[in-house]
Formats: sequence, C-alpha cells, structure tokens
Amino acid sequence: MPVTASALLAVVLYLAASGLLVRALRDGATTRARPPMTIATLAVLAHAAALLGAHRGALDLHFFAALSLVACVVSALTVLVNLSRPVAALGVIVFPLAAILLGVDAFLAPPTAPQPMDWQIKLHVTFALLAFGVLSIAAALALLLAMQERALRHRQFGALLRALPPLTLTETLLFRLIGAGFVLLSLTLLSGILFVDDLFGQHLIHKTVLSIAAWLVFGVLLFGRRQYGWRGRRAVNLMLAGMAFLLLAFFGSKFVLELVLHRTV
Repeated sequence: MPVTASALLAVVLYLAASGLLVRALRDGATTRARPPMTIATLAVLAHAAALLGAHRGALDLHFFAALSLVACVVSALTVLVNLSRPVAALGVIVFPLAAILLGVDAFLAPPTAPQPMDWQIKLHVTFALLAFGVLSIAAALALLLAMQERALRHRQFGALLRALPPLTLTETLLFRLIGAGFVLLSLTLLSGILFVDDLFGQHLIHKTVLSIAAWLVFGVLLFGRRQYGWRGRRAVNLMLAGMAFLLLAFFGSKFVLELVLHRTV
C-alpha cells in the first residue's frame, strides 16, 4: 500500500475509534469500548506501515517525523494498557492527537532523510521513545485522575466518571506507569552516558539537563508515594511538571534548532 494511502487510512481509523469511544463514554456503555480499540489497533498498524514506508524503515528523528513516531508508540501503548485496565477514556485524548501528528508528518511536513545510527544509538533512542510513551500515558491518566477527583468532590456523577475505573485502581495504574517510565528513563540516561559522545558538539547538553530534571521529579514523586503516601493533586502536579521537562527535552530544543535556527539536531 502506498505511504500516503497508509497514512490516510490510519488517520481515518484513529478518528473513527475516537468518535466511537466518545459515543460509548457519553452513553455510559463502557462495554462498547472494545470495537473502537480494535479499530485503534488497525490504525496503529497502518500508522507503523506509513512510518516504515515514508522513512525507509529507518529511525527518522527530525521534528515532525519524531512527533509522528512518538504518537504511534503512545497509541500502541494505550491499546496495550486497555487490555489490562479498561481506561478507554485515554483513547479520546491520544487517538485524535495521533491522527493530527501523523497527518502533519505525512501531508504537510517537508521530506526528510533518516540519519545513519549505530546500534548503540538505536538502543538509546528506543529506550527514550518507550520512556516518553509510557510517561505520556501516565500524564494523560493523571489528567483523568484530576477530573475524576474533582467530579467526586462536586458530586458530578456523569458519563466520564462512570466510564473510569474506581479511583484507587486509576491511581494504582498511574503509579505503575510512572514506575515503569522511571525505569525506562533511567535506562535512557544510562545508555546516553555510555554511548553518546560529545554532548556539547551535538547540541545535546540541554536535552540531558532537562531529562535529568524530569528523572529527579519522577524519582521524588515515587519516593514520596512510597514513604509518605503522596496522592491526589500533589501527585498530579509533580507528574505534569516532570512531563513538561520531558516535552522540553524531547521536542522543545528540537523545535528551536530545526524549525527556528534550521540546524540538524
């Protein structure tokens, strides 16, 4: 299938899955979330095919290509998370965003060529993508948790609240995701120290500093949860602060260097 056809198919499937999820959540029929997740799985496969075709089966980390790749990873992880915990509301956030990022990369962004990478750098990038993907889902879940707590405090028992798992299960899943993301982020930093040379020459020092800042925030959050039982608004705020550091590390500097200064990262 041509690249543009794969991308267009993925966009349509993502939007279809999102629309069906919204309708299921609005009606409070959470059992109808399975068909949209099946459609989302097909969207992820089409998205992956579009990426492989457009970027010649290689890792292309230019700005728009990297955004599309991360969107594919996050969407795939969202589907996997829903196999163990029925948090279909995540898809309402993730799938439309994936459709937009894929559409921009496939139809609007200028063509780019992947840069050659050694296996060590590919391993480092793989850890980074998985860490960002898992923590992105945790950030989306933190937002849902905040909405859930707010609704409970104000006794607003709407369709969204009924569609989400009990508060304790949502919170448990959140911290499991943060723990997994913290391990992956640790492996990202470790592999970067071992395999990446000349941080200053490659414009990577700012990414490293921001990634370490995010790692510290997530570490403090996990420590506070274990030692002091942190939860609720404090946990959500720290989660989002750590994610903000990661966003700046992964895409903030890349945006400035590639799209503003027109330099290769």
